[in-house]
Amino acid sequence: MPTNDSELQAQARKILDAIAFTPFEQCQPLTREFGNIPARPGIYAVRHITDGLLYIGKTKSLRGRFSGGHKAFLWAWLDKYNDEDVRIAMQLVSYCENPALL
Repeated sequence: MPTNDSELQAQARKILDAIAFTPFEQCQPLTREFGNIPARPGIYAVRHITDGLLYIGKTKSLRGRFSGGHKAFLWAWLDKYNDEDVRIAMQLVSYCENPALL
């Protein structure tokens, strides 16, 4: 667990870099059911194959965020883009170990 702001910022930067620079091919495909997304805390990035980064967010439940909170928002993306061209990069974060990151 980070003990000060600079450690927290360094850890956050490491996670953001990891999801921002994950190759598109290694990101999870998105479906309307979001069944391939874990129901765990994490930080995520929605990516488009050519448009790049569309959104970065954090949540206490990745699947819950997509199946509930972002459902309509993401359906608009999936309707605008070919669903094969939109994926999610995610980094699971333990809420118990890193509550400040979430």
